[in-house]
Amino acid sequence: MARYRGPRVRIIRRLGSLPGLTQKSTQRDFPPGQHGPKKKPSPNQKTKESQYAIRLKEKQKLRFHYGVSERQLIRYMRDARRLKGSTGELLLQLLEMRLDNIVFRLGFAPTIPAARQLITHGHICINGQRVNIPSFMCTLKDTISVHEASRTSLKKTLENRVPPTAPSHIEVNFEKLTGTIQSVIPRDRVGLELNELLVVEYYSRKV
Repeated sequence: MARYRGPRVRIIRRLGSLPGLTQKSTQRDFPPGQHGPKKKPSPNQKTKESQYAIRLKEKQKLRFHYGVSERQLIRYMRDARRLKGSTGELLLQLLEMRLDNIVFRLGFAPTIPAARQLITHGHICINGQRVNIPSFMCTLKDTISVHEASRTSLKKTLENRVPPTAPSHIEVNFEKLTGTIQSVIPRDRVGLELNELLVVEYYSRKV
């Protein structure tokens, strides 16, 4: 299932900040669970997470941040491996070029699930043509815009939010609600605390 519909604060308590999933924050610095925070272990008690658990968490960060299913993530991993370069960075670049993520990066929606809703309802166009597929892969020089019939209502919604910082790889016009992809996003601008190499290692025996 690509779309997670459960409590989102539980996810960020377990995995850390995921701006694509939710803007909510929590002051609880321990994972969710009915027994509350774990007691401090004795000197002889093992508390380190297994290597598998560490890699699984990194993979889950990608899944929940970008809102993709396990099957979709495996497909992106296979595509990244076919390309020349660092597989981890290429995987992030592929996920960043999804239409729902681009709409989120443009600031037209506060989260990726909200961007997905805008797309499926027919409010977003690519190069002047309506597209209602959130997983649509954008390319360089594509122009993403809000449909003319939806601009007034979306502008009113954006007025009630803090203006987002324009991403460096996308040229944004907030007056016309358009954006053009100028380049591939740099790794340091992804804004996600993630070790993508651990994700590649996680899938090394599965893909």
